[in-house]
Amino acid sequence: MRQSLVRKSEVSVSTPIIGVTEASLEDVLAKLGEPARAWCTANGFTGTASAFQLVPGLRGEVTAVLFGLSGERLAHPFSLGSLVRTLPEGDYHLDQTIPDHAEAALGFALSSYVFDKYKAQPAASRRIAVSDDVDLDRISVILEGVQLARDLINIPANDLGPEELAKAAGDLFNAHGGTGRVVVGENLLGENFPMVHAVGRASSRLPRLADYTWGKEDDPKVTLVGKGVIFDTGGLNIKPGNSMALMKKDMGGAANVLGLAAMIMAAELPVRLRVIIPCVENAIAGNAFRPGDVLPSRKGITVEIGNTDAEGRLILADALALADEEHPDLLLDMATLTGAARVALGPDLPPFYTHDEELAEDISVVSEAVSDPLWRLPLWQPYMSYLDSKVADINHINTSGTGFAGSITAALFLSRFVENSKSWAHFDIYGWTPMEKPGKPSGGEAQGIRTLFSLIEERFSKTQ
Repeated sequence: MRQSLVRKSEVSVSTPIIGVTEASLEDVLAKLGEPARAWCTANGFTGTASAFQLVPGLRGEVTAVLFGLSGERLAHPFSLGSLVRTLPEGDYHLDQTIPDHAEAALGFALSSYVFDKYKAQPAASRRIAVSDDVDLDRISVILEGVQLARDLINIPANDLGPEELAKAAGDLFNAHGGTGRVVVGENLLGENFPMVHAVGRASSRLPRLADYTWGKEDDPKVTLVGKGVIFDTGGLNIKPGNSMALMKKDMGGAANVLGLAAMIMAAELPVRLRVIIPCVENAIAGNAFRPGDVLPSRKGITVEIGNTDAEGRLILADALALADEEHPDLLLDMATLTGAARVALGPDLPPFYTHDEELAEDISVVSEAVSDPLWRLPLWQPYMSYLDSKVADINHINTSGTGFAGSITAALFLSRFVENSKSWAHFDIYGWTPMEKPGKPSGGEAQGIRTLFSLIEERFSKTQ
């Protein structure tokens, strides 16, 4: 996506994108000339918000692009992204009539993403030239993190197994001078990750846990944990076909965590970063874990299995327990965890959970400021009783018989494995855009990580 933005000083010729309103359109057309006025009239363009019109020259080339504003603003911060699939190949620049060039350019670039790894023909190139007062370096850091997350989610599971996902983490950290290791197969039992092993052992591709660090040891500790289920059949509680179709995205939490880590390291934020990703395939075989099994956990809590299709919280529990042992200043986990979250808030608004009121407020404020929507849901303690088990310390799903509060009870389950971290938040993301919209091409999606990057940047840069 970085190629969709370039500095204006590096481009010799570019076509202006001009902001107009219904009130200002006549003045703009007067400057462009009578042919432009006639063309807009013939096409019924009146300057309404988010409507656009390509204005041709005498040889049919595009000499200007008119884009409708809502008053003095874009109707949506990323609405300029609606141009991406329409503009001819070439270079464009934002006229001074377009407000907030940085945000507008970011929206265009986010919309420019195309996953063409398996396409014979590469996507067309359209670039926005931005002025020197736009912090293109920072925008590029964000775009590269978003692209990494989207790419990883979009790659099918036959090409992205547990080994490849762990390698993606290693490659990222090695590129930035980080260090780490991967625990594989039976070694998971020896190193006390019993639930990661149990969930992944039925696959022909060995389960593993990737654990990488970067930054100065005495900087504030920020730890990210991501659910890395590369494909989820549901296990012995097998999913129906229509529910399995998108399960390549079940490692979306890991992908988003790696995207966020890429931003943090590229921006050289003053934190001690740690990323932990349990990488498994929830498959079906004679050694698959079963409903009714009781699993030990790294934390020492015994877990009764209520449904093998709720595997993500099991591997996260072992990973969170590991992360929590280090007493991090900030512990964040991301997972494509529950359908209940989608029922409650839809695909575009992921819920998050935290006991930390200050952190919750900061997330909400930053989320709105950077147009990366998140919504807090409560860790409602009375629902903890829904996880009661008659044979173990806890069941990992709601056993009340109500079927209610699926996302909340999943978050409550995870909370049992975090006690030492100064601050913890859990994000139940979807990781996918089902219908294309400005800033969000259809397919794998980065959710929440632009918010978290800005939050970490602001929170920990202040301590230096």
